[in-house]
Amino acid sequence: MYTMQPELWNYRADVYDVNKSLDIAGYHVEATDGKIGSVDEATYEVGESYIVVDTGPWIFGKKVMLPASTVTQIDPQERKVYVARTKQEIKDAPEFDESNFKESAYRDRVGEYYGRFPYGGTGTF
Repeated sequence: MYTMQPELWNYRADVYDVNKSLDIAGYHVEATDGKIGSVDEATYEVGESYIVVDTGPWIFGKKVMLPASTVTQIDPQERKVYVARTKQEIKDAPEFDESNFKESAYRDRVGEYYGRFPYGGTGTF
């Protein structure tokens, strides 16, 4: 059985300070190889943070959940969030489950998928 990795669900300290009140909902999201959509929802709880990205027409309106550790940069002036994943990695992620996305079983599946990649593209926190 997969054990949830708390660091996977935290923003990197050099990217986002959870003590500040910046809300990134509505920001555009850039994968390592181009724009993938916009932040539909973002959470900021320590050990449980994630963003839900609406990919719009790029993946036929699919939404995906990305653990907070995938966020590598936030640009408030440009209203952009950069993530350390390719478009294909995001497209291949588990289907967003609107009714169960806050349940531990779903988050374990998402965590297992994203946990296979180096955190934040650097392998360190």
